[in-house]
Formats: sequence, C-alpha cells, structure tokens
Amino acid sequence: MTYRVAVRALCEFTAKEGDLDLRFTPAPTAQEGIAGHQTVVGRRGPDYISELVLAGSYPGLLVAGRADGFDPSQNLLEEIKTHRGDVSRIPDNHRSLHWAQVKMYGWLLCVELELAELDLAVVYFNVMTQQETPYRETFKADDLRRFFALQCDRFIAWARQETEHRAERDLCLQELRFPHADFRTGQRQLAKAVYRAARDGETIMAQATTGIGKTLGTLFPQLKAFPEQQLDRLFFLTAKTPGRQLALEALSTLRSQQIDMPLRVLEHTARDKACEHPDKACHGDSCPLAQGFYDRLPAARAAAVEAKWLDQPSVRRIALEHQVCPYYLSQELCRWSDVVVGDYNYYFDMTALLHGLTVLNDWRITLLVDEAHNLIDRARGMYTAELDQQVFNVLRRNAPKSLKTVLDRVARHWNTLHQDQVDDYQIYPTIADLFIASLQKAVSAITDHLTDQPTGNDAALLRFYLDAMLFCRLAEAYGPHSLFDITRHEEFAGRKTLSTLCLRNIVPAPFLKQRFLTAHSTTLFSATLSPAQYYSDLLGLPEEAEWINVESPFKAEQLSVSVIRNLSTRYQHRSASLRPICQLIADQFARKPGNYLAFFSSYAYLQQALDQFTADYPSIPTWAQSRSMNEAERHGFLARFAEHSNGVGFAVLGGAFGEGIDLPGKRLIGAFIATLGLPQINPVNEEMKERMQAMFADSGGNGYDYAYLYPGLQKVVQAAGRVIRSTDDSGVVYLLDDRFGQRAVRELLPNWWDVGSELV
Repeated sequence: MTYRVAVRALCEFTAKEGDLDLRFTPAPTAQEGIAGHQTVVGRRGPDYISELVLAGSYPGLLVAGRADGFDPSQNLLEEIKTHRGDVSRIPDNHRSLHWAQVKMYGWLLCVELELAELDLAVVYFNVMTQQETPYRETFKADDLRRFFALQCDRFIAWARQETEHRAERDLCLQELRFPHADFRTGQRQLAKAVYRAARDGETIMAQATTGIGKTLGTLFPQLKAFPEQQLDRLFFLTAKTPGRQLALEALSTLRSQQIDMPLRVLEHTARDKACEHPDKACHGDSCPLAQGFYDRLPAARAAAVEAKWLDQPSVRRIALEHQVCPYYLSQELCRWSDVVVGDYNYYFDMTALLHGLTVLNDWRITLLVDEAHNLIDRARGMYTAELDQQVFNVLRRNAPKSLKTVLDRVARHWNTLHQDQVDDYQIYPTIADLFIASLQKAVSAITDHLTDQPTGNDAALLRFYLDAMLFCRLAEAYGPHSLFDITRHEEFAGRKTLSTLCLRNIVPAPFLKQRFLTAHSTTLFSATLSPAQYYSDLLGLPEEAEWINVESPFKAEQLSVSVIRNLSTRYQHRSASLRPICQLIADQFARKPGNYLAFFSSYAYLQQALDQFTADYPSIPTWAQSRSMNEAERHGFLARFAEHSNGVGFAVLGGAFGEGIDLPGKRLIGAFIATLGLPQINPVNEEMKERMQAMFADSGGNGYDYAYLYPGLQKVVQAAGRVIRSTDDSGVVYLLDDRFGQRAVRELLPNWWDVGSELV
C-alpha cells in the first residue's frame, strides 16, 4: 500500500486538538490571504524560495505538499499565516496545528538537503496593519524525524483502513445486483442511461414520471460504475426531506444484499436540525459538545465509519456517545463517506461544503440531482441578496460608536439611490458605484470591529454584516443574469421614505456551470424536465448534455384528462368562473365519491371558490390550505385524504400540496386545476422575460415561455401527478381553462396522457 496524503490534510487529521470554537472572529478572505503571502515573500531576499514543493515517504505513505518559503542563507523554513486583529487571540490549538505543518515540511526538507538541523518559523501576518509576528525555533533533524514519524504513525492505521475499505467497497459494488426480480417499465431505460453517463463522464437530464422507481433506478447504476471509473464519492442531492428519505430507503434496500456491506452512507442535515443545544453558542465555554471536541473526535469518527450506515439518528447516537456535536461530526464524515445524501445547498451554494471538499481533495464525484426542476428556483435564492433599510436604520442607531461614520455614509448613499424614484418598485440597469464602495468600507470596518471584539456583539450587526458581504460579492459578479431593483416603502405613517434593495438572480447558470464541470458525471431527474433547452440554459449544463424521456409505466386509460374548453380562469374572468367550476367538481363527486384536490392560482381565488362551493354544496366535505401552515397543520390537511374518506381539498398550485406528496390508491382519485400556473405579470417577471429573450434567443429560447409558460406548466403537471402514484391507481384530472387546448400548451403535457375536451 502507498496512500498519498497532503501535509495539510494529514496534520488536520492528527494534530487538531482542543475545543470546537466558532466564535465570530473574521478571517482574511482568500484574496487577502494570497496578497498577504505575496507581501511577506516580497520582503525576503533574492535567494528566498517560495512555494517549495516537498515530498517524502513513510512505510505505506507518500506525504507531499508546498512549504510557504525557505531562506537558504538563514537555513530557515517558514509557514506564513494571515490573520486579523491581535495575534494573541489566535487559539492555542490553531497554533499547534500551524507548528505541526511546518515541522512536517521541516523534516521533508532535511531529507532533501541532508540537513542536521533547521530553523523553523510560523510567521503571522496581520492583513490590517501589514505587520509580521514571527515565532522561530531551531530543531534537530532527529527531532523532526521523530515528529514526522509520530504523525504518520497516527495516520497510517487510518490510511490502511481507508485503502482496505476502498478495495472492499469496489469489490462489493462489482457484485451488486438489482434488488428486485425485474425492472419496472422505464426503470431499465433510466438505469442504462445513468450508467452510460457515469461511464463516459457525461451529464444527462432524465424526465421520468412517478411510478418507475427513479431513486433506485439512478442509485443502482451509479454505484455499479464506481469500481470501473475509480469514483470517489456519490452525492445524492434533494430539494426536500421526502427526497432524502426515499434515497435512504433505496440505499438501505441495496445494502441489504450483503451483511454489513462496506458502503458508507451519510445523511447530512442542516445545522439547526442537528443542534443539541440551540440555546448555547458554538464554543467550549458555552456548549459541552464543543468543549474538547477535537480530543474526542478521533474515537467518534472511528465509531462512525465502523457503523457505515449514518442516517441522522445514527450520527446523533454516535455523537452523543462520544460527547461531540452531531452536526460537526457529520461535517467531518462528509470526508470519509462513499455516499452523501443532502440538500442542494451542500453542493451548489456559494460556500458549499461538498463542492469545497471535492476541489480540495481532487475527488472524482458523481451527482444525482433529485426533483431537478426545483433547482432553478432554489439556485436563484442562493445567488440573491437583499438589504432592508428599516432593519439597517435600527442597527445604525444601536451600533458601536466606532462604526457610526461608515454606517452613516452607507445611509447617505442609500437615500440617494431612491430619492428620485417615482414608482414604489423600479428596476435599475446598474448598481451605483458610490453605494457599493460605501458598503464595502462598512464591511471592512465591521470586520475590524468584530476581530477586536469577538464576543458580545449584537446579533443584528452580525446579520447585516453577512448580508452586506453577500450583497458586495454578488455586486462584483453583476451582469445580465441578475436584476438590481429597489422597492420603496414608508416608515411610520409616511414620515420618511425607505427602501429595500435586491440583487435578484434570474439565471443561475453562470454560478452553477463550474459546479457541473467539477463533477465527473451528473444525472438530473424529475417528472417535469421539459423542454430540455430551458433547463440547460438556466442551469448552465454542458452543451453536450443529453435529455431522455423515460417510458412511462402508466396507461392512458388509467387517467382521464379533460380540458374544459369554454372556461377561462384569467384574472378578469374569475368571478364568472366560480359557479361553473364548483358545479363541475360537485358533478364529478356525485358520479364517483372520493377524495379530490382542487388547485387555484392564489389564496384569494381559492377562498372565493371555497365560499361558493360550500354555499352551493354544503353536504360535500371540504378542507383548505391556508397561508403559512406549520408542519402539524400540513400533516392535518393530508390526513383528511384517508383510504375510506371523501371530500374536496382546496389548495394553491405550486404550494406545499402541489408536489412531493404521495396519496396512493383511493386516498386521492382526482384533481381539478383551475389555472395554467403562469407567474403574475409584474415588473420583475416582465424584466425576466426581456432578459431571457436577449440571453437565449440564439439557442431558440423564448422570453415569454422561459418566464411564464414553462414554469407554469411545470406546476400543472406536478399537481396532476399527485393522482396516479402506482400502476394500480386510476383517476381523473380536469384542466379548467380554454388555454389548455392551445397546441403550445398541449405539447408540454405528458405524452402518455390522452387529453379530451368537455364543456361546462
């Protein structure tokens, strides 16, 4: 065995000790760190060697890395670390890690130059003051050799274990079999396409309806491709919790083929869901699970990889057995798990953990993106920033005196932005340079303040700081893919005009493109991924990305789909539509009592229809979705759809009950969709239409379709998909608008539907 490991990675594994400490002490940015290194190196003599490549072996290991700098004239090897604020505030466990790194490099250099002794220094460079604080010691080569051997000995057992695990895992996956007697209709087609993509390093979009077993049909071939393609990790990314649970169920089914299958599966969840002490801060003086975290981490990590099945309850159990934080144990396990199941954010967000680890470790990864139609809106949210002036003014009044000047300057430039604005809402072609400059200065000043005062700061100051940093960062990347808009509102009965600033992403492609290129292969799958060009354009998929429409297991006779061709649900016709819609629902209910869902374009429209229906047909049970339903209320709504109950649930299209819910059999036998789901015509959507028309016209994209038609029909198909969940189900869908009869609209409906038309 020869396991290759970087000096930094080895030391982080063997030399981290003490508390987990996440008290907010701003570190230099990556750019500041690079500039700081360059400044220090520039101060050295002409013979100084920077970025010195060093490598050496230890039985079973190849250890390599780049030392920051070597001065032959002084026989001095340096490790340069940038920081902000008082150097004395750098924690001891950080200092120990820094010394471990330079001592490892020191031994490698002693071997290369045959040195008997060597001076080592950790040089702390303050990016604010440009001051160096060096800590220098002389070491005998023998002492460095012993230290090097000690760290390698601490790691070698783990390296051997990981090498054996990799071999056992790949052998097991070579023998992996599909866990059922046969594939479902469409499932084999999907599995073959996914395997080819993993084999050839390609990106595919797979449109596949519910009922074919998409989760198992994508996981199985991806895992089968691991050994041949020498893949390191598989990330199964979901938009919602049900998707995570389905993935874990499919993986559990695959792992059941072999007792204690050597496949490590991790469910990585959000910090707020994993935190055991939400009332405590993340450092050893506050939280008992942060105190001594790194001292107890090795045993917890070893227990976790031995367990292999690491869903949220398992990680929590192991963490509490070893008295470490479950969330940060899970973060550590992302480094050592074969399959990670988690939210889109962990790979696609600006500071995504899984993407960062992939780049740092040069992993060969594959992505499975579940319910991928959600990724457009989710990514838009990731790359959107908003600043509220009312919140800012409260902060400004309570801020420390040292920040008053810079915050006042932000306020002055902020007021200038909207002083001549006539309408409450306006889109601007550019962001004022003076405002961004003032915001950047404020960010810098707050950074310095937080560095000098790491504790006792107001939560509002931290929130504004993070929001302002994101705003500045997105402003640097501003382009046609985003909008800058200002919404004016009145403070306290019209005394003063305030505004909300928004950098609103409309096309996430420029931010996501590199994320897809980093992956060896990607499969995006959903029941609604049509048309392909729309998703490819907005997500930034590779030009050669393939799109497949997977054969449906359903038959047209299972689902009666009717377009009501003499009915309009346009805004101006809604009042006239209420009674015909209610009569249609009641007539269908009389023909076949059972559970139905009726979808409307807004809560106002829903309430009007509900009032009309209960007045005209009081004997038919009804229940309705309301704004801001909590989890218990959503559960109660779904509980009404029982196997032997009947009634009509009223819901909003595109809301919590329009997708991602499973009501098989007689729990749901029909749906009425009283809208095309088109987004509102407003200044934002109109500007989106114009921008996307300009950006994608060359690829055949149509601005109206991209902004309105495709997002709307996606919601319609998702809502209709609640009715048929298995090959044994049957039901009805009524499309309540004459526009459903238009050719352009009909072409976006599933090709297995046999759409008829009726009159009311």
